[in-house]
Parts: sequence; C-alpha cells; structure tokens
Amino acid sequence: MSIFIFIIVLLLLVLVHEFGHFIVAKKAGIRVDEFAFGFPPKIWSRKYGETTYALNALPLGGYVKIYGENPNEVKGEDGKRSFIAQPRFVQGLVIVVGIFFNLLFAWFLFSAAFMVGVPAPAEGIGDGYPVKNLELMITGTGDGSPAALAGLAAGDVLKKLSDGGGVQAVSNADEVIAFISPREGQTITLTYERRGEDLSVNIIPVSGIVPDAAAVGIYMDMIGTLQLPPHIALWEGLEKTYQFTVMIAVGIADFLRDALLGQSDFDEVAGPVGIVREVGNAAGLGFANLLLFTALISINLAVINIIPFPALDGGRLLFILIEGAMRRPIRPVIANVFNAVGFALLMLLMVAVTYSDITKLMQ
Repeated sequence: MSIFIFIIVLLLLVLVHEFGHFIVAKKAGIRVDEFAFGFPPKIWSRKYGETTYALNALPLGGYVKIYGENPNEVKGEDGKRSFIAQPRFVQGLVIVVGIFFNLLFAWFLFSAAFMVGVPAPAEGIGDGYPVKNLELMITGTGDGSPAALAGLAAGDVLKKLSDGGGVQAVSNADEVIAFISPREGQTITLTYERRGEDLSVNIIPVSGIVPDAAAVGIYMDMIGTLQLPPHIALWEGLEKTYQFTVMIAVGIADFLRDALLGQSDFDEVAGPVGIVREVGNAAGLGFANLLLFTALISINLAVINIIPFPALDGGRLLFILIEGAMRRPIRPVIANVFNAVGFALLMLLMVAVTYSDITKLMQ
C-alpha cells in the first residue's frame, strides 16, 4: 500500500513540475514532442496533436521532451519553433517555471491541509480558531531512552498508566510526570493509541534523563485538530511554504558543504526506499498529514532542482546565463557531456542513498 501511495504522490509531483515546463513552452510557441511519466522502457503512449504522452516502466521521475533543447536535432521549417531559437529570457522561463510550479503546488497542499484540519498544539496559530479534540500526544522520544527502546513514537496518544496496583487515566503531561517520577526501576504499563488501535507496553523509568526524578524519555504535548477557513488557510499555507523553503534550502546547502568537506552523513538523507516508508507513515496518520508530507517533498524537489548542477534545471539555467554572457551558444557536444556526467553522478548518489535506506531498514 505504501508503494502505491508513493507512486501516486510521485506522479502528482512529476506532473506538476513537468506541466510547468510544458505549458510555458506551448504558450511560447515551442514544439513539445513528448510528455512522459517515468523512465523507459515505455508501457503506454498516445499522440495528441504534435505531442506524445507516455507512461514508462520506471516510476522515478518524468520528463518533457522539448524540440531543440539538443541543437543537433533542429532542422527544417520547424527550426523557428525550437527551444534554441527563442530569446534566452524565454528559455530561462521555460526552465525555471517547473521549480515555481513545485512551490505553487506546495502552497496549495499546505492550504488544503489547513482546510481539512491539521494536528496542532493547544495554543493553535491564530486568534479565533480553536484547536479541537485535544489529546495528550507523544511528540518525540529521546535517543536510546526506555521509551524509544520500547517502540513508542511521535503521534502515539497516551491513555493510561499502571504499576500493577491500579490503572490511572491520564489527560495531561503533569499527570504523566507525577506518576512516573517516583517509580525509578519499577515496571509500569503504558497504554496508548496508534492509528486507532489501543496498544500497551511495559517500560521501566530510569534516572539521569531529567534532574532529580525518574523518566522514560518522552516529549508530550496537548495536540488536537486545527481547521481554518479558506482565506486564513491560504495565508498560512503561503507562510509555511516560505518558511519550509528557507529551512530546506539551508539544510541542503549544509549537506552539500559537508559533502565537499567529506563530512556528509547519508543517515540524514532519504532516497526512494526511505520516502516510500515515510509516505506510508504519513498516510497512516491521516489525509492531512499526507498532504503536509507531499508539500515538503514538493519543496525539496524545487530546491534541489535549482542547484546549478548539470542535468538539473539549475544546471540548464546556468548554461543559458553563460551563453548570455558569452553572446554565443555553448557547443552542443560540451553541454551534452556535462549533462551526461551530471546525470551519472546523480544516479550514483541515488544508489548510495538507496543503499543507506536499505541498511537502515535492516538494522
């Protein structure tokens, strides 16, 4: 099921990104030869007008084949409708609009999530819009803590505590702290709800996590559902899109800097296998969470694509800027070599990240 949801999410993200390239190229009068989801081999294709629409076997991306991106293919009367025949401003717009569409899609997804109702702490995010259905939820666990070792995770809703002598229902963090603090070394049973199912786990509080008390290493907060009217949701969605774009851009920049210094940590990066797992987790927590997670992936795609690296949109945009500065086109053989090398390096990175994902799954 997670793989199916992942393919649907990827399909939407690819369609949005490539549709940006497609529609601007069409509006500019450039011939578009193919619009494809996935990479060959081809499963299905059909031609409408001058464009072939295709579904390929490897669902790891997609592409739009714009006539004249490779200057060697330009010939005949349609030469004036080729990509390279357009002003460089138009070329740059065709390239960069895919990135813009990913950010626009993230804004739409964030806004839709706020309209549906998103998990939020009791204080909410705005005046007059209360958070409903508040529950005491685990928001995180300490590394190596009894809670983490017992399998408790963010999103679990705390219900009851027991030390064998009686059961105490809990409705706030203070009650949990008061119950656990004096029970160092004693086995307690913690009952919680995960995805609609009531579960329980035995756990032993230890000292050293917090001063002068026993603890199990959980972070808690009162979390409920915040649902916003459309006009507020659109504003909050725009704000979240901006905030996460900046945050993700800084995070990727730090990772690339560490990679150049030989200090990068692949545990911080998720490839296809890791994303499949996280998409499944997000979907299990509700539709709004899936919308939020998809928005974050869309922003990641936008930020990654703007990097001035061959085979990415940012690399193609860099070539256009260089050509503008030189006032002549880069030789096609040089551009093709750079793009081929860039694509090969990206594939190697994908293999390395996927290997890291699989290794983490096996641990």
